Amino acid sequence: MMNEASVPEAEVLATHECWRLLRSVSVGRLAVWVNDHPDIFPINYKVDHGTLVFRTGAGTKLSAALAEMPVALEADGVDADAGVAWSVVVKGQAAAVERTQGLLDTVGLLLFPWETGRKDHFIRIVPDTLSGRRFTIAPPLTWWSPLDDATRAGLE
Repeated sequence: MMNEASVPEAEVLATHECWRLLRSVSVGRLAVWVNDHPDIFPINYKVDHGTLVFRTGAGTKLSAALAEMPVALEADGVDADAGVAWSVVVKGQAAAVERTQGLLDTVGLLLFPWETGRKDHFIRIVPDTLSGRRFTIAPPLTWWSPLDDATRAGLE
């Protein structure tokens, strides 16, 4: 079992690295406030000039994203061969892309949702904050919980 001194620290990522990683994947989770509780929706997105753009149809996700409350988007990835994972979080305000030129520009992003159906609303998230970290994936036998001793005793 590893002691705490040998656990590698997570690397805090620079802003440019966060954007590079966000460009490397196209799926994230959008966190919004719905009535009196948070909710999370998977979305396909594209990075566009320091913002994120996604498409959606009418419904809860659209209404909540366009409310006055800020939103958050989390995306992550893993290199299983290297045993390294990363996570990036964007927090900011979402707004509908409405101007004709803005819509034409976002259509050019070739943003294709995975789910079928009408997705005729383009939403842009303008970040207030951007943070990310990269970390080594710990082998399961090094994980610690209060039940570890009981689990090990049962296996012996």
